[in-house]
Amino acid sequence: MELHVEPINDKNRESAVQLKTGPGQEHFVEDVKQCLSEADSNPCWRPVGIYDGSTLVGFAMYGYFREYRPEGRVWLDRLLIDRHFQGNGYGTEALRMLLGRLSGEYGCRRIYLSIIEENETAAKLYEKFGFRFNGERDINDEKVMVLELPPRE
Repeated sequence: MELHVEPINDKNRESAVQLKTGPGQEHFVEDVKQCLSEADSNPCWRPVGIYDGSTLVGFAMYGYFREYRPEGRVWLDRLLIDRHFQGNGYGTEALRMLLGRLSGEYGCRRIYLSIIEENETAAKLYEKFGFRFNGERDINDEKVMVLELPPRE
């Protein structure tokens, strides 16, 4: 596995839009087209394709939002592994890679995300990496999870 991310741009946008969730997962994450529409209207979002070598296997979207006081919040808002690549460890490795990227890019102490309550598979994955529910709900009434990062040296 040679995972890396590439920003979504005119060259890979249409391929990214073709990425789909597995059966029964459709209501757990917005489709890529909707995500890109959000990113087009809000420059805080960073949509990226997740690649294994030259093969697009997934999509993620993250961003930094200053309106959360006092220090703002870094959100890993979307993570989708295409239905054809699920069950091969891509979700775990993509999450590991993305957490490193967000920590390095933003120098943050916490990373936030939110999930639909019924998405137990995602909750278990995030908990494996140290995310915990913090009792909050986001604007879509999804449960918020936070990862406390170790202090930087």
